Amino acid sequence: MSVRFNLVLSDDLNREIDKVAAESETNKSEILRKALQLYLVAREGKREQLKLGLVDPQTGQLKTEIVGL
Repeated sequence: MSVRFNLVLSDDLNREIDKVAAESETNKSEILRKALQLYLVAREGKREQLKLGLVDPQTGQLKTEIVGL
């Protein structure tokens, strides 16, 4: 079963999503599905007192911690 809903985005965010969709040869729906999945993973990690961040694959060094999710 699937659910359809309407979403209001700012013009700036809509342009960014359009740009990413074109670059990755996908569509906005798929990008938003992936974004929601990432949010849910981050939320579950937070419950387990884990942190979300971007790590340099060569050094394993944390480059950016993502906060506020």
